[in-house]
Amino acid sequence: MAEVTEARSGFAHFWPYYLRAHMDPRTRAFHYVGTIAGVVLVLIGLLAGPWWLMVLGVLAGYGIAVPSHLMFEGNRPATLVNPHWSLVGDFYMLGLFLTGRLHAELGRVAVLRDLAGHGIRPI
Repeated sequence: MAEVTEARSGFAHFWPYYLRAHMDPRTRAFHYVGTIAGVVLVLIGLLAGPWWLMVLGVLAGYGIAVPSHLMFEGNRPATLVNPHWSLVGDFYMLGLFLTGRLHAELGRVAVLRDLAGHGIRPI
């Protein structure tokens, strides 16, 4: 398997790695809260000001989501592997959750073996 850090591999290659790093529902919950809080603060800062709310939105989003990996998963955040695809993954995972399609994806990736040597193994 190619390294998940290779941009040319695209999101389809990164997605299973990302989701395997978020198997604990508590981790996903922290990510949902962080993503929504971050978006709300960025939009308020962008549309109504002050500008520093946009910065606070980014900090809040990551500040809420990243610690959940240490607390619940015991792995390193996917943001440290590929920041761009990880951000896309945050929104994609939230979208699947909100539309009730995440459970099927979790089942699909749960059976995968170690992904790209990053120590994420089936539970």
